Parts: sequence; structure tokens; C-alpha cells
Amino acid sequence: RISWISDIIVVVSPENTETMKTIVEKYGHKRVTVVKGGITRHRSIFNGLKVFAESEISKYVLQKPEVVVIHDAVRPFVEEDILLEVVMAAKEHGAAGAIRPLVSTVIASSADGCLDHSLERARYRASEMPQAFLFDVIYQAYQQCTDYDLDYGTECLHLALKYSNIKAKLIEGTADLWKVTYKRDLYAAESIIKDNLSQQVCVITDVKEDAVQVGFLLHESLKSQIKVEVISISLCKNDNYLQNMLSGGCYNFIYIHDKQSALQETQQLVDILEKSNTTLSYPVMLISVHLNSSENISFSIGMEELTSIKKFAREVKTKNIWAYGLLIHYK
Repeated sequence: RISWISDIIVVVSPENTETMKTIVEKYGHKRVTVVKGGITRHRSIFNGLKVFAESEISKYVLQKPEVVVIHDAVRPFVEEDILLEVVMAAKEHGAAGAIRPLVSTVIASSADGCLDHSLERARYRASEMPQAFLFDVIYQAYQQCTDYDLDYGTECLHLALKYSNIKAKLIEGTADLWKVTYKRDLYAAESIIKDNLSQQVCVITDVKEDAVQVGFLLHESLKSQIKVEVISISLCKNDNYLQNMLSGGCYNFIYIHDKQSALQETQQLVDILEKSNTTLSYPVMLISVHLNSSENISFSIGMEELTSIKKFAREVKTKNIWAYGLLIHYK
């Protein structure tokens, strides 16, 4: 979702390569190249960097970037702001990385398992990701480093200092850079995602008076709880304001309409969501509200519409869209 990143190299263990390629294909990621990793962290990163310089690693050599960002997949909540900050610092200094204050004192033990010494916590920081480098700086460092570095090292900034004589600029990172390390962290990560995705809803209405009025009432009842945007548009015109809403990171939509072709209208919205790549990052919640003021409503007609909504929901779920239908009959 960050347009200024040209290519994304995903380095995975050999046994997971095909699984990762399936994920990339399923969600239509266009800028991703999957590369087999090595037996250690540094060997894996080196394999990723080789895609830009050595044709035998990939089917084709990608265009060499000015700056490369190295990031851990186990830190899924990195934001664009910190990425941009480390990239700009790397352009100026050659290398840059995010850091965080230590929350625990670091101690060293002696051979007999007793305390040897401790570090003054205020003087030290925890090295985090993302880290960014001028490509030539980090690639040349990896070319020069020893097998011992490749097998036992973990710090990329140290390689840049040791082999390219580049002192990295350290950028204060945010608390969102924590690592999903243990099973319990998965539950915390899921909670953060759900909380973030539930903070905003976009209410879309067609231009009919009844639909607009319901949209206004929804805004009034929800605005004290979450951020609500209400727009009244004709979907067939593919309104630019809607496109701006989609690019703003909204993942919850309520579409209110009173046309007979309810599902066709909702399908148009689904098509717009797909084209905007909104569904690539997170699932989208879509509630389609069909207002029907027809005098000739029978139980069988209502059941037919509900059956159609269920079928539609099953189809769009494969596109990472969770669709719900609400059919309201009124006079």
C-alpha cells in the first residue's frame, strides 16, 4: 500500500517458498518477488539483496535501488512514517535504523552462572526494524563479511559500520514495532488489528432522498463512537471522493440504496474496492442496506432476495470482503 516502494523481496525458508508464492498470487501482489532464504538471518538477507545484482538468484535482475529497506515480517505493524524517516536518513548518512528504549536491564553472567556485570540501561537502546541503507553500502558489506558474520551475526547496522565504515543514523521508533514472537503475541496482534480496523466507517448512499436521510441518521447515531464519513454518490460515475476514501485506509462500508437492482449496485462497489487494492492488506466489511418501499411485497419475494444476498456473500468472501445484507421493507 506504499506507492514509493518499487519492489518487495520476500525471503522465506525453502520449505515455505511455494506457500508464499501461493499467497502472493492469491492476493494479486504485483511488486513482490519471492526468494529462498539461507540457514541464518544474514545469509537470508544477502540472498534478498542479490536479486538486484546477480541474475542466477532470480529469473531476471530487478533495477538496483538507491535505498533498500530491511524489515522483519514478525513486526507487522510498521507504519509509513517510520519507513520514510529511516529511508531519508539513509540517503543522507548511508545507513539508518529504528531504536527503542530498553525496558529491562541487560546483565552478563559468569561461567559459573552468577552475575558478572550489568549495563547502564540509560546508555543503551534496543535495535529494531526497519533499517535502511544505500544499496551499495549494505551490498558491499555483505560481499566482504566473513562466514562467521553470516552464521552468527544479527545486526545489519554493524556490518555497514565494520565493512563500509558507515555510522548509521539512529531513529527513535514507536511502540508499534514490537515483534510477534510467542503464540500469545498472535492474540495481541489480532486485537490490535481489530481495534484499528473498527475506528472508521464510510457510509455510502445513492442520491435518492430516503437513502440520504438514513445515511444522515446513521452518522448522527454513530459519530460519538467512531469516525463516520457519509457520501452520497452515483456508483456508476465512479466518484473521485470515494476513491480518496478508499486510499485513506477505510475498511468498513455501509452502502444504502433503494433501487430494485440491489445486488448489481453492490457488485459495483465490490469492483471498485478490488480495483483500489483495499482488500490486499486487510479484510473489508461491507453491509449492503436495501430499502424497499414497494407495496407488493410477499414472503417468497423477500426470501428470494435473502437467498441471493447469501450467495453473493459467499462469492465475495473469496475476495477478502465480508458482505452482509440488510433488507428493509417500509411504506
